[in-house]
Amino acid sequence: MLIAGLDEAGRGCVIGPLVITGYAIKEKKIPLLRELGIKDSKKLTRKKREKIIPRIIELSEAYKIIKLSPDQIDKVVKSKIKFHKLNRLEAETMAQVIKILKPDKAYIDAADVKEKRFQEYVLEKLSIKINIVARHKADEIFPVVSAASIIAKVNRDKEILFLKDKYGDFGSGYLSDKKTITFLKECIKKNGEYPECVRKSWKPAMRIKNERGTKQTRLFES
Repeated sequence: MLIAGLDEAGRGCVIGPLVITGYAIKEKKIPLLRELGIKDSKKLTRKKREKIIPRIIELSEAYKIIKLSPDQIDKVVKSKIKFHKLNRLEAETMAQVIKILKPDKAYIDAADVKEKRFQEYVLEKLSIKINIVARHKADEIFPVVSAASIIAKVNRDKEILFLKDKYGDFGSGYLSDKKTITFLKECIKKNGEYPECVRKSWKPAMRIKNERGTKQTRLFES
């Protein structure tokens, strides 16, 4: 049997793409993944991820990476259609990956608070019959999802390095990072707008921009 695992990296960040990865391996090889000591990519150091990823890829039958840009994400977040938001976009992208990999069974990390609903989002975009298991923290439970998680994280890290070369050091790109917040504020202060690498629909990003606009209005009125 061909088993696939699907996961993402960068869902919660305000800067950079959301990277979705599907990883397919023959069922009999899954114990070899366990021998590598793989786990959720967030629990491995960057050095460890980069060290084991060649072996992870070597064991695979195929893998697929799809990068969703901030603009693509902004469009669905701003959508007025109920339930057609980021969860649905992620599910549709995972379905696209499954179509390419054609596994017999797929384990996916459920982005929705309701695992069953996320599973249904994926299935409704598939014309092929496939056994899908959607679980929260699947990257900690199933080695095949851990493998997908590592590939997604390594590739997102590369994207972040590229963006830093272009825009300067903005930290991790997550809102919990003070350097990221400072970068957003400086963008608005200098240019009045964010560059294309920023997810403009994220509420904190919108708030920073609106606060700057309010301050400028007050200065003008005074």
